[in-house]
Amino acid sequence: MNAIGSLSHQVEAYHAWKKELIRQISRYRLWLQDNDLFSDDVSQRIRRGLELLIEDELTIAFVGEYSRGKTELINALFFSDYGQRMLPSQAGRTTMCPTELFYDRTEGKDYLLLLPIETRCEDVSLQQLRKQPERWQRYDLDASNPAVMREVLAEVAQVKSVTPGEARELGFHESMLEHDRSHPGHVLVPAWRNAQISIRHPLFERGLRILDTPGLNALGSEPELTISMLPSAHAVIFLLSADTGVTASDMTIWKEHIATDEADHRAGRFAVLNKIDVLWDDLQGPEHTEASISRVRDYTADHLNIRAEDVIPVSAKQGLLARVQKNETLFERSRLPELEKLIINRILMHKEQLITQSLINDLLGMLQNSQAAMQTRLEALKEELQACGETHVDRDALKRLTNRAQQEYDFYYKKLITLRSSRRLMQSQGDMLNDLVTEARFDAHVENVRALLSKSWTTAGMSRAMNHFFELLENDLSNLLAEGQLAEKMVNSIYRRYNEDTRARHLEPIPLRAGRHVIAVRELRKKSDRFRRNPKNMLTEQSLLIRRFFNVMVGEARTLHHRVRADVERWPQEALLPIMQYSMEQKQLLEHQIRRIRDMARNDRTMKDERKRLDDSIGDLHRQLDLADTMQRQIRKPAPTLIQQKVVNLSGIA
Repeated sequence: MNAIGSLSHQVEAYHAWKKELIRQISRYRLWLQDNDLFSDDVSQRIRRGLELLIEDELTIAFVGEYSRGKTELINALFFSDYGQRMLPSQAGRTTMCPTELFYDRTEGKDYLLLLPIETRCEDVSLQQLRKQPERWQRYDLDASNPAVMREVLAEVAQVKSVTPGEARELGFHESMLEHDRSHPGHVLVPAWRNAQISIRHPLFERGLRILDTPGLNALGSEPELTISMLPSAHAVIFLLSADTGVTASDMTIWKEHIATDEADHRAGRFAVLNKIDVLWDDLQGPEHTEASISRVRDYTADHLNIRAEDVIPVSAKQGLLARVQKNETLFERSRLPELEKLIINRILMHKEQLITQSLINDLLGMLQNSQAAMQTRLEALKEELQACGETHVDRDALKRLTNRAQQEYDFYYKKLITLRSSRRLMQSQGDMLNDLVTEARFDAHVENVRALLSKSWTTAGMSRAMNHFFELLENDLSNLLAEGQLAEKMVNSIYRRYNEDTRARHLEPIPLRAGRHVIAVRELRKKSDRFRRNPKNMLTEQSLLIRRFFNVMVGEARTLHHRVRADVERWPQEALLPIMQYSMEQKQLLEHQIRRIRDMARNDRTMKDERKRLDDSIGDLHRQLDLADTMQRQIRKPAPTLIQQKVVNLSGIA
């Protein structure tokens, strides 16, 4: 395969894997309908699984100090097809705003949205401003005219001259700003607070999102970046420069914003050592160059306390040039393929594993339950066939089959009545749980703390008020955890009795998992504590920043609270779903069996016709079970990234 196109190829393969999963889930739904095993509960569960796959996104954050080459690397990875640098990337101390790159699949258009920096003076978070399109300046982008599009995108890097006092009001620290040589006594700040770029690109169309953060100054002055956007990225790529090494400001970013316990970088944190072309020494040869790169790589890994293989040396500049010129030799020398392999084998593979854990295992459990029900139907048909001799029906055998089927039908019918009663009891338990996390209760906490904040004129007073907010939230969720554990014990006892009475001993209850929400709010509280204890933010003049930070925390807490409510509302219905589904399927199958046996006993068909009818039904059932086996194999099939990783591992062993 052409190395220059490997990343696009693998992301396309990952997308094709998701599409195949969606197709198999749709096939499973039709299969259930064809076999009279469908129910509203199962339908809702399948629909949620489909939504999870369709809305699935992968966010990679590019983080680093100014002049480390973040934007050049993004240009090399995603925009080389345009034959030029599309995002503004230049030497010197740039002060770009945080930039998000994605494709708006809802609107289906290319555009640039820019949020004026002056919105920082308001008591409003980015999350709130995203719901106010009139506050953003919009430019439509024309991908058919790259030169014009590049000019429009250059607006992202615009700066404006302000006084140091105005810069402080905007949340910037004067010491970290560039002085305006044209206006002595003024400093330069970004003209924009945030940029959102929707652009039709194969990788962005497949759900990839890129977050480009412009250095320590932006990270320190935009709470939403460090509290919400950066920690929620699936992976962080930390940019360093081979010509400067790991500087003090690099270490500050790494320790305060990346290598923290609160960050949820599920696919990993990686360092990219950019600008290795400064180490290329054609006079002393490739071995000398490789030794120099290895030394810098080991030094970087040691300073960041990560593995050397998690430090990728590259030359973004040479990689971009190689892609534009389609120069495979230069592309390999730029070592950009190593970074692409890391994205493929570590980040994409981890995303596939998350989907497997959250969806595929659940889906396979449902499918196995359905197969077990169909296997029971097959056994019943074979017994009916045995009761049909060559010349006559064994009516005693049919009677025994009828009596047994009727007894089992009555058993599952009563089980369903009991389970529906248990579900009503579960719903009352759910109402009690829901009372602990209502939206009105959350809003009351927010208003309580806002009142305390309005009376606080010092940062210390504001800190106490915010701490009180988290105490209220954590208390609610701790109560939810305690009550939820009691409810889960009741569910476990229902399953235990059910599994003892039936053949469905493999069925397991769906847990509430309230503990993860308690952990999440505690992690949110830690982020709040870290921000408030930062000496730069303890200044009284930073009161606006503290208030804006509080809005960010409230927004994050509200999002978390919404997830909690969704879980609490859904769980009483889902907790008993596996045994409800199994009982419903068994009841329906037995109903069909009783109807068939009675029809067999009173019809006037010949034994030859009767046996043919049963043979045809058995053959059809085998085909349905084969179809279920095929679906199961397809659903189990790993994504191409995982297959490739296994091949790489095996070749390494060899």
